Amino acid sequence: MTSSPSPRHVSANQEDEGPRGSRPALGQPRTPPGHPDLQAPSKGPARAVRRSTELPPTHQALICVALPGLAISSAQGQLTAQGLEGFYHGGRRLVSRCQVRLAGREPLAVQARMISADRACFTATARGSSDAGPDPDVVVERIRHADGTEDITLRSSAQRPLRLPLEVALGTDLAELGAVAAGDPGRELPATVHGSGLRWASPTGSGPSALVTATPAPTDALASAGLLRWEIDLPPGGTRTVRLRVRADDAGTARAAARGSAMRPLAPARVEGDDPRVGPLLRGSIADLEALLVRDPARPSDVCVAAGAPWRCGPAPAEALAAARMALPLGTRLAVATLRTLARTQLRRSGPEFGKLPGPMRQTGAQLPPSCTGIDATLLFPVVLAEARRWGLGAQELAELMPAAERCLQWLRTTARAGPYLPDPTPGGPQRCETQAHAHRAALLGADLLDAHGRPGGDELRQWAEELRLRFREDFWVEDLGGGRPAAARTADGRPVVRLGSGAAHLLDTGLLGAGVCAPGLLDKAQTDHLARLLGGPGLDSGWGLRTLGVKEVAYNPFGHRSGAVRVHETAVAVSGLSAVGYEKEAASLLRGALDAAGAFDFRLPEMYAGLQRVEGGVPLPHPAACRPAAVAAAAGVQLLAAAVGIRPDAPARTVTLSPMRSAPLGEVGLSGLRVAGQPFSVRVSRLGLAMVEEAAGELQLRV
Repeated sequence: MTSSPSPRHVSANQEDEGPRGSRPALGQPRTPPGHPDLQAPSKGPARAVRRSTELPPTHQALICVALPGLAISSAQGQLTAQGLEGFYHGGRRLVSRCQVRLAGREPLAVQARMISADRACFTATARGSSDAGPDPDVVVERIRHADGTEDITLRSSAQRPLRLPLEVALGTDLAELGAVAAGDPGRELPATVHGSGLRWASPTGSGPSALVTATPAPTDALASAGLLRWEIDLPPGGTRTVRLRVRADDAGTARAAARGSAMRPLAPARVEGDDPRVGPLLRGSIADLEALLVRDPARPSDVCVAAGAPWRCGPAPAEALAAARMALPLGTRLAVATLRTLARTQLRRSGPEFGKLPGPMRQTGAQLPPSCTGIDATLLFPVVLAEARRWGLGAQELAELMPAAERCLQWLRTTARAGPYLPDPTPGGPQRCETQAHAHRAALLGADLLDAHGRPGGDELRQWAEELRLRFREDFWVEDLGGGRPAAARTADGRPVVRLGSGAAHLLDTGLLGAGVCAPGLLDKAQTDHLARLLGGPGLDSGWGLRTLGVKEVAYNPFGHRSGAVRVHETAVAVSGLSAVGYEKEAASLLRGALDAAGAFDFRLPEMYAGLQRVEGGVPLPHPAACRPAAVAAAAGVQLLAAAVGIRPDAPARTVTLSPMRSAPLGEVGLSGLRVAGQPFSVRVSRLGLAMVEEAAGELQLRV
């Protein structure tokens, strides 16, 4: 992972030093240097402490997420203040130590597992009686929840009653996540006895504080050691439970109110079929998306998804929009809330930046400077709104969001006047292949959106898109002995940057127009055909998904976040795009590889994993610093299944087109509980690749 240029912490959602008048995106937990998408230094005072510039590994950690709550544990179950371990709220570690001892000894850990996105279970054993021999006769089970709750349950198998002293040693440093990850959490703070538990406060007296309460109340509490103690009576076969509640001293009520029905904007869709992996994948994807939901402080009724845990617990605009777009089969509520949230950050001061959405810088490899994700977000905004309209977005919500979409399109027209290509990140920067694909799609879908509302500007956007399409096919296609490839970018003086990676898949992501018709792409038929073969070839298809850089390219690194690792988002984009343009063989190969990888990760797909070539009997190797859960990876699970079914709705025209993969790579599959035109929608694809609607709004007509 590329390290930040500064050893200071950076905000999970700080953008680079942009134009004056830019409004930073939602403030969220601070995160450490070293993440490739976090480039801006914090503006707080620097401390004269040597810190690590590398992210600590998280691939073996059990991470429970229900933002703003987070619980990070090792497989041992004991929280020992090592590494990232602890309970967090809003990016601050409220408890760093939570160590259980039974009869003066630590129980022996035997199993750790995730129960759901926000809960983990740790099982250990102990010997409660001296006559038990080598066999344990007490099971200690700990259920840890991201909201700060932990249940410690003792179960006896002894033949006689047991009286066992239970001790829980607690401690905290009240450090920010960024400081913990950078190796500078600070000293453990002294505790005070508070009611039925312990309390910690900032040494200054004006900072944060944390509180742990216990039910039942402990027999004894020793503040100097941070110790709570019980005398537990266990009858033969008996069970006793102690519940700990961890919270910021002023956040209990707010945290309880932060979750609820308003935080569930996704339909509880279900899937069944011949492939047993599809059900767990969809359930895991929805659970991870819901775990990452965060509220907009400016309007708490609006939510969007954070980029990923543990490093990026604030919403990154481009990824929040990409996730909302991929999750449209689950309804338009998440898309609407995300669009509303980001519209409030839009730059509105007159000038060339008017209409742009702010966003952090992102590293894209050694050959190109960091890109601006704000450009991606600005181009995605009208696309998400246009496609949400096709899925059934209400007229009132559409009218509310149209002004912000028009401002995004005005920024596009202003920027495009300098030439057919959009530079990224600055006017003198490179012209990236992906950026042109995003801009072309935004122009066509934006024009469609403007026409639908009787607004001017659609013809100008289509004319520019046509010019871009003609020029792109000449300027960005690099001929070679293998038939050619799209350049990853062009420099400001017109030289192509020849590098083949998963970013080329965005050339096939054209977006949905009316009547189930996909917008035209930037490439011609021959170029599209050749790109499809490249995406399905061994250079990019690892067997587990699409590599971000081909194996024969300079600087290939199977663990490189943009130079060889598999990013699930681009794999889903490739599957959807290849299927839409008729290259089902390549799409099916990537789909099956991603499903196999999902099974290896317990159907909680990380944002990326190693791009090493698949071998028989092998498993994908985790990336040690990947976010898991991650918004775009979780939403990609939804898109992968939707691509296999091929749902293309047009709610304004009251039609829905089904274009499933005729090869039926998943066998028979049935999706139910989706949302089209605001009503439940269910579809089934047979083993012969034939689709049938099982449930839909009464006014919808099926098109094939």
